[in-house]
Amino acid sequence: MSEDDVDTDEYERYAERYDVWDIDRRARGGRQQPARPRARRSKSQIVAELAEPIGLEAGFVTTYQPARYEAEWLLTSLRTFYDEHLITDVLAQIKGGKEASVYRCAADPATGAPILAAKVYRPRMFRNLRNDHVYREGREILTADGRPVKKTDHRVMRAIGKKTAFGTQVQHTSWLMYEYTTMDRLYRAGAAVPLPVAAAENAILMGYYGDERRAAPTLNEVSLTPDVAAQLFQEVLRNVEVLLQHGLIHGDLSAYNILYWQGRIALIDFPQVVDLRANSKAAFILQRDISRVCEYFSKQGLRNDPAAITSELWDQYGEAVVDEDEMV
Repeated sequence: MSEDDVDTDEYERYAERYDVWDIDRRARGGRQQPARPRARRSKSQIVAELAEPIGLEAGFVTTYQPARYEAEWLLTSLRTFYDEHLITDVLAQIKGGKEASVYRCAADPATGAPILAAKVYRPRMFRNLRNDHVYREGREILTADGRPVKKTDHRVMRAIGKKTAFGTQVQHTSWLMYEYTTMDRLYRAGAAVPLPVAAAENAILMGYYGDERRAAPTLNEVSLTPDVAAQLFQEVLRNVEVLLQHGLIHGDLSAYNILYWQGRIALIDFPQVVDLRANSKAAFILQRDISRVCEYFSKQGLRNDPAAITSELWDQYGEAVVDEDEMV
């Protein structure tokens, strides 16, 4: 076997393994056709197919040039926002991660904002949500429109239990919609979170913090004066209280998930939000959130007592949850 044959085989395996959109088609219930012999493709043909962005020929041309294997995933994920006249361009990647990446997008003038941020979840095979069952405990499964799946929908529940492709897709959708619906609830309640604009099958469009050259850093990248640190610490605790009032705990709160821009903060990353009442580890998760926040602010010279703060919050909000019908 020649060296070129070895390389070609590796590309073939990569193309077959990471055909994520074929996986999504099967997850939606589409029938699989019987396998048919395929003509052996050359290395150059396979590379060209993997590298070719999908959607460019239909008008969605982006300033940002995605990597070879990123193009189809990115453009397909954001296509809904483009078609609905919410964004006109993808300008840059501003954050990359194991679970999702965030992009600076040029907003359509009709949105009233010059720039929006798009959080695009990675294909499921690239995601590594460790111990996500801890956060899912007590949470309902959400559909693509943010509504709970009926418990009598045995087809969905059975698919999740058997971890079929369809069941995995349902859980993926639910995970994303928890982030979007949580931001919506908190934004309407006056919390410091990005404005939720729209949600698609694999992405969330939201308000952007920063300017056209630089996205807002997270708190872990910022050093604060004592006066500013004291002010922002109280603002973080106010937002923690808003979450608790609505029966929620962030679940992954730290200086890495709080944006800072022009003296103001915004809490981000809510897919792991915990149900205060239904999760048996809620008290522990709240204490962990508070401890991580206190650790950052102690490094900024602000003395605090995370155990006392957690105890006070739990005593005050453990039983008091806002009725959604009372919200304005």
